[in-house]
Amino acid sequence: MKASSGLGRLPELALRERRKGLAQRLPPVTEILRGSLLQRYVTCGNPACKCAKGERHGPIWYLTVTLGPGRTAGGIVAPEKVAEVRAWIENYRQLKDRLEQISDINRELLRRQRARQRQRRPKR
Repeated sequence: MKASSGLGRLPELALRERRKGLAQRLPPVTEILRGSLLQRYVTCGNPACKCAKGERHGPIWYLTVTLGPGRTAGGIVAPEKVAEVRAWIENYRQLKDRLEQISDINRELLRRQRARQRQRRPKR
């Protein structure tokens, strides 16, 4: 959520309830996977194989994860695991999105707390 999402207009109780609801809807942390799932068709290099004539092998499912600038890791995913891996990747995206929303709410709550403290200070 960005500042334009209207958090500043919501009462504090509504912000706390929204934060609680987001936290309750977090996906299970044991079912999280960061990465991308790619479908590939490959050639094996054997000149007598059907893939040498254009009929490539596949689909082969491949998980790729960026570790840092210019560094990736990955591996082949068994066809029977593709649905589970997709769900885990979606869980990661949901977790990341909801954590951002919770962070935005917490930032707004802190901003309000600072504003209240400034109002309470005696003027010199």
